[in-house]
Amino acid sequence: MTITATEDTAERLARLQQHIEDLLREAKDRGASAAEASVGSSAGLEVSVRLGEVETVEHTRDNGLGITVYFGHRKGSASTTDLSPASLRDTVAAACTIAAQTQEDPCAHLADAALMAREIPDLELYHPWQLGVDEANRIAAECEDAARAYDARIVNSEGASLSTHMGLQVYGNSHGFIGGYPSTRHGLSCAVVGEDGDAMQRDYWWTSARAAADLDPARGVGERAAERTVARLGARQIDTRKAPVLFRAEVAAGLLRSLVSAISGGSLYRRSSFLLDHLNEAIFPDFVRIHEQPQLPRGLASAPFDGDGVATWSKDLVSEGVLRTYLLDAYSGCRLKLPTTGNAGGVRNLSIDMGELDRAGMLALMGTGLFVTELMGHGVNAVTGDYSRGAAGFWVEHGEIQFPVEEITIAGNLKEMFTGLVAVGNDCDFPGSTRTGSWLIGEMTIAGE
Repeated sequence: MTITATEDTAERLARLQQHIEDLLREAKDRGASAAEASVGSSAGLEVSVRLGEVETVEHTRDNGLGITVYFGHRKGSASTTDLSPASLRDTVAAACTIAAQTQEDPCAHLADAALMAREIPDLELYHPWQLGVDEANRIAAECEDAARAYDARIVNSEGASLSTHMGLQVYGNSHGFIGGYPSTRHGLSCAVVGEDGDAMQRDYWWTSARAAADLDPARGVGERAAERTVARLGARQIDTRKAPVLFRAEVAAGLLRSLVSAISGGSLYRRSSFLLDHLNEAIFPDFVRIHEQPQLPRGLASAPFDGDGVATWSKDLVSEGVLRTYLLDAYSGCRLKLPTTGNAGGVRNLSIDMGELDRAGMLALMGTGLFVTELMGHGVNAVTGDYSRGAAGFWVEHGEIQFPVEEITIAGNLKEMFTGLVAVGNDCDFPGSTRTGSWLIGEMTIAGE
């Protein structure tokens, strides 16, 4: 079986748009002063192979629909996975019933009609992969085989998985805006276990893209997973100390996500952010620029409009180290008495400008310190910025890796970590919608033996 469109994509989009029109009409007929709705349809294939044998083959096909109605400033929402006409009517009725029971909220309203997306550009998000199960299994097996053959110390495998998904998403509201587009996402991952004496370690690698042609080769993904695993063998603890910390690129992406959370509207109007009231203040050194590109072609988080129907646009979150904008949807913007920033649904394709140093250069710049390659736990206090995470990685002296370390904790405060950022590397080598190189933080507490 292959994952293909059973009918023309334009026809399926037109049918979903008709569902939106029906929902909005039904809401108006029931007396709603305004309404908005979204509907999605997706299909996919996922296979996994472990120790050379096919472990799972899963076909998916899902539908989902949600509507929000407004009676003045009273709001009600309901959702369903049944797209039949009767179910659509029942879903609207349920949303209206909920709205009748809610208290008025002056910020319960649609985004400004003038901000709706006027055009839906082709962002090259739709690249269906005509992939059969046999071929999918072969690719996953090639990936795992490469990992298992990489080193004799690779003794077990958690398997390799390949997935391909295509979807259609349509949003509309009673301003007269209805927009939708198709998208695809494909991925391949592998995780293996290494053993050396009594010590065992596990690590993984992955690739993800809108188009199958943009995926890394299967053999390379497997070998990268094995290389990372073998490098961790022989890990030990170190004494408690303070030292510089270099966050590997994909780990540093988590620091950017902490920034996003802290400047998002929900955290701000609830006053639960360590960056509350920091707009237009310096929160990084002056060499730092962080920006989003929501209409990046083939971007994994690209979208022509946000969850409110507002057109998306590129913007600097931070420039010259200064926080230039919060990330707001229509509701949080109203609560903060600020305009929406077109970020209903989150930030899209976030990047930090990278420096000139590769990984070796960043290690040399650090000199002696900890190179963090994995973090565990969720020890981030969103209100104070206090940061404490379990970590693993490598101890570095004179710019050279000396040995792997594990069972340690790194601690600091995100505000101090941001202002203490020494450099950002150009070693961005991982897939994803957040793009960054490694981050060198001047000093953190490392708790070990």
